[in-house]
Amino acid sequence: MTSGPVLIDLEDQKPASPEKVPAVPDTVEHPDGAAMQKVAALATRRTSPLARWFWTVLLSLLGFIISLAAWDYVTGLMARSVIFGTIATLLLGALLLILVIVAMRELASFARLRRLDLIQHQAADALENKNLKTAQAVTTQLETLYRTREDIAWGLSRLQEKKAEILDADGLLGFAETTLLAPLDARASREVEAAARQVATVTAIVPLALADVFAALTANLRMIRRIAEVYGGRTGALGNWRLTRTVFTHLVATGAVAVGDDLIGSVAGGGVLSKVSRRFGEGIVNGALTARVGIAAIEVCRPLAFRNEKRPTVSGLVRRALTGLFGFD
Repeated sequence: MTSGPVLIDLEDQKPASPEKVPAVPDTVEHPDGAAMQKVAALATRRTSPLARWFWTVLLSLLGFIISLAAWDYVTGLMARSVIFGTIATLLLGALLLILVIVAMRELASFARLRRLDLIQHQAADALENKNLKTAQAVTTQLETLYRTREDIAWGLSRLQEKKAEILDADGLLGFAETTLLAPLDARASREVEAAARQVATVTAIVPLALADVFAALTANLRMIRRIAEVYGGRTGALGNWRLTRTVFTHLVATGAVAVGDDLIGSVAGGGVLSKVSRRFGEGIVNGALTARVGIAAIEVCRPLAFRNEKRPTVSGLVRRALTGLFGFD
């Protein structure tokens, strides 16, 4: 048995040169934005008529049973004690009042979204037919919509001063877009950047299963609600979900939630990071897809289509959102 190191003579064997060494196989898959794909599938999933009837009947039955039980409880309590019965009646009345207020807020949110949609259609009609009267009606509706907004008060006063001097539909709507909507576009873009940053960070850092899906869903719902608020279409819970379904349905129909080389290539560093870490690559792609959703939400909620102002781009939004994050600079 030897007690020292064993030396093997390799003089007859020449080391392989670097150019002759076989390449390391590329086993890292390109990120596919799985979290955002699942969110899109969830938002656009359609329920069958039988399922809708089932839930409608079930909720109606539960509501009837709960209402009947509450009525029996209050009347029985009133028979035993007038004071306790009165307290229970007042609390029940307060609950019903709150439910009525919530329902009215939801109806008001749907009305605000319909108003934005109406302004969009009227503006498109004015531009297509070169109709000055329709354009003037659109600007009047915009003034009514934003008359209480302090953040664009200067633009609103300037529009009121100059609109009588503009005698063509295209010029009038273009001036309204520049003076009123440009500041709102900047705010909406910041909301998109914040959502993209959050989704990308959670996807890249949090390893928990479904955490990225939950973060993407909540961030996108919040982003769409805030974009609607920026443009004057503040929504409730039901209105926000309906708006989200509209945005995602449009994106799925146009293939905008699909991940291709154009998406990764439009984001600086995306290809390199996807080679280094799949989680980082997934974070970048999910952030880019969130930016696409944000742009679609801006186009849906914006009273006027982009003409004079520049439409935001995915690459620009993601670059600003991820500056300093994952090595972006």
